[in-house]
Amino acid sequence: MSDLFTLLKEKVNGQNVKIVFPEGMDERILGAAGRLAAEKIITPILIGNIQDIESKANQMGISLETTEIYDPNQYAMADELVAAFIERRKGKATEEEARRILLAENYFGTMLVYTNKADGLVSGAAHSTADTVRPALQIIKTKEGVRKTSGVFIMVRDDEKYVFADCAINISPNSQDLAEIAIESAKTAKMFDMEPRVAMLSFSTKGSAKSPETEKVIAAVEEAKIRDPLLILDGEFQFDAAFVPSVAKKKAPDSPLQGDANVFIFPSLEAGNIGYKIAQRLGNFEAVGPILQGLNRPVNDLSRGCNEEDVYKLALITAAQALNH
Repeated sequence: MSDLFTLLKEKVNGQNVKIVFPEGMDERILGAAGRLAAEKIITPILIGNIQDIESKANQMGISLETTEIYDPNQYAMADELVAAFIERRKGKATEEEARRILLAENYFGTMLVYTNKADGLVSGAAHSTADTVRPALQIIKTKEGVRKTSGVFIMVRDDEKYVFADCAINISPNSQDLAEIAIESAKTAKMFDMEPRVAMLSFSTKGSAKSPETEKVIAAVEEAKIRDPLLILDGEFQFDAAFVPSVAKKKAPDSPLQGDANVFIFPSLEAGNIGYKIAQRLGNFEAVGPILQGLNRPVNDLSRGCNEEDVYKLALITAAQALNH
């Protein structure tokens, strides 16, 4: 696990990446920001009342010497952010509404990313997923050719690394969604120095069962291969056919995947969420994420039950994503 984050630190170090933390008064955020600033890996930007944050950090024994702090109520370039927000929302907000909306930390922080004053954002320690993701979808939006954002987990155990998707966002993806998730997940795998080998999962392997659910996955495989012909991807697979060479040899002897898949695309959020938690709790894998993918700029969501280490790691991931945009 340490090797994974050593790799990310090496990628990010010296790149002058700035990451926004809208929850500047949260002790977990302050602790992680203090570490990142002390290590000079990332420049943290904390959002909130400047005096309150400095006082809290002082109480915790944290130096904010190389950290930037912005108060939405006193921000010198507020007019610039308001104008950019009105333009981005295409008339859906008046100037008065924009000024009010941008007092909310997540909207303010997202606008810093959108206007290139920061490279990415990490929130969710004290906010819901909706509060973190909504501003990103409204302002940053998905990349060209990507219709929806999706959430992946990097599953790590000793030297093993796998990507599981979508385990966080899309409840019932259609075949186009699944194809898109597969391609974006392959890009995420490369960020972690993995050569992606993508399995589209189902309860059927190569037509062993037929239903609308299996047909959806088959269509997704075809769509993904059209979109990225060079990507090593196949399906539909039961998990064992994608992961166990002897099973693959029997059930899918002609597949380019022979039990060596490392990116697993689940047919629904229900399956993905259950799958990663089984691997985490029974297989003793560490689940790193969810990492949001498909956005123009990186925004990632913490669990409200996170600890300082979770914040620190997700900030490194977000910084690495920023370098790939």
